[in-house]
Amino acid sequence: MKVILLKNVAKIGDKNEVKEVSSGYARNFLFPKKLAIPATEENLLKWEEEQKNAEQKAEQDLLEMEKVASRLDGMEVVVEVKAGSEGQLFESVSKQKIAEKLKENGFAVEKNQIVLEEPIKELGEFPVKLELKHNLEAEIKVIVSEKE
Repeated sequence: MKVILLKNVAKIGDKNEVKEVSSGYARNFLFPKKLAIPATEENLLKWEEEQKNAEQKAEQDLLEMEKVASRLDGMEVVVEVKAGSEGQLFESVSKQKIAEKLKENGFAVEKNQIVLEEPIKELGEFPVKLELKHNLEAEIKVIVSEKE
């Protein structure tokens, strides 16, 4: 029996795949748990339409993300922190602070998209890589300066 998987099913397949399974397995396990639906003509037509819509949306999302990545690439972000008389920082610049500064500038970048081995603990300029959706990357320059 052919089914369309609605969720990932171990040892059977991933979501949105059309798979051949035994009719007993489908009736007794997949259908009651809402893991799959029968691959009837009507359901296959709906599924194909949803696949086309999902592809179009993914392409649109990719184009938008490419624009964001090109705008972010080379951008300078200034983070002001309190520092002592000899330049030692009283607080470090973390992924969270960089994400907040980017949000202030109109970019919705999550802290888990920022690649920073450890928080910045000194004044100066530092290159920071951003890993965006669709495997896109951008590099920004974080300038840590002393708060007046």
